[in-house]
This record gives sequence, C-alpha cells and structure tokens, in this order.
Amino acid sequence: MKYTLSTITLALACIVSLPANADPKTPGTHPGYSTIEMTAAGAPKDVRMISVADIKKELEGKAPFAVGLDIDDTSLFSSPVFYRGQQVFSPGGYSYLTNQKFWDKANCGWDKFSMPKQIAQKLIKMHQERGDDIYFITGRTGSACHFTTDYLQKTFQIKKMNDVIFAGSSRTEYTKTQYIKAHDIKIYYGDADGDIISARDAGAEGIRVMRAANSSYKPIPKNGIYGERVLKDSQY
Repeated sequence: MKYTLSTITLALACIVSLPANADPKTPGTHPGYSTIEMTAAGAPKDVRMISVADIKKELEGKAPFAVGLDIDDTSLFSSPVFYRGQQVFSPGGYSYLTNQKFWDKANCGWDKFSMPKQIAQKLIKMHQERGDDIYFITGRTGSACHFTTDYLQKTFQIKKMNDVIFAGSSRTEYTKTQYIKAHDIKIYYGDADGDIISARDAGAEGIRVMRAANSSYKPIPKNGIYGERVLKDSQY
C-alpha cells in the first residue's frame, strides 16, 4: 500500500488529537448519535431516552442503594479547567494530561471554575431524597488534597459525602469497574463510552449523560451506541 504525504499527515493528526486519558475502545452495537446531532435534529426514535422523573418513578418503593456519578462533563462542566491546563502545560497538545502538576492544579483549586450541570443537580436531589448513597468516581489522576470532594459536597449540597474516588485512566482496562463493584453501585451515570461499559462490567446499569457540544473533550461521544438509556436534556 502506498502512503501519500496527506495520508500520513492525517494519521498523525488523528494520533495527536486523541486525549491521553482515553478508555479502551469497545465496538458499539447501535448507531448512536452525538449531542450535536441530537440538538440539531431531536432525539432519534431508536435512542432510549429517559428523564429524572422516569427514574424516580421506577425506583418508587425500592430500598435505598448506592449510585455513582462521573465528574467531568457529567456532574461538572469542567472544560475551563482543562482548557487552562492545556494552555499552561502543553499548548496545542494533550501531554498535560500526564503531568501531575496539572492534576494538582485541577484537583486542588481550579475546580472552582467548573460549573455544576443542571442534570447532576436534579439527579443528586432525587437520589438524596430517596436516601441513596452517592459516590463520585472519576478517571482523573488523584492529588494529595481534598478540594474537589469539598467542592462537590458544597455545590450539590450533599448530606453524606463520600470522598471522590480517583480511578485514573488506562487504554487497556476500564479502571472504574472495580470501584463500582466494590461499593455495590446499582446505577452509574456518565458521559463517556467507558462509563457505560465500566458499569455493565460491574453488574450495574450505566445511564448516559450527554456531553455538552462545546466541551473541550473531543470527539463528542455517540449517545445510545451501546443501547444504553440516555438522560433527556442532560447536555446542560
């Protein structure tokens, strides 16, 4: 096979554009649609959409249990943190995601620039009213500080706060699975493909939160690509 200069350039560009903390890739079972597509054309009929009210109704009469949420693009719109990190530590590239100095900035203070997502506020309120235990499990690299835990507790007014679990990331394994399983989490909410697979591998249901179209984390995932349920209006 002959490789042209343009082909090689395109291949290199694709490699550079891949975030350093990407999950392993599991082939989809359904077409799936990005938030951009769904915002422009509405929710396709082959995507299983669900609302917070629907989940609340399903859980009526059931004893409290543990639920989990991802942080970035699920609970918080944290693109300002990652945008700043890239500008400071690796302009135009993604090596900042392997730099502990960045993670220390993000986890120990910069999260004050992260905005709570409306969908997370609704979910957490509903689950707290039920008496469910709430865990935040993130693919971030951890730091020796407590800022993000405190910030999430204050932002979402969580009565019984568990420390944030920093699962880290890997291209060869789904790092969140062990924590979802260890805490007997029944529902895990996340925006990434890896969140859905991690939950299923742990015996939990993974429910998709739509990643905002203007998120700095590209490419935007295909909602419903694994036949998972997708939260309505969860891009906000």
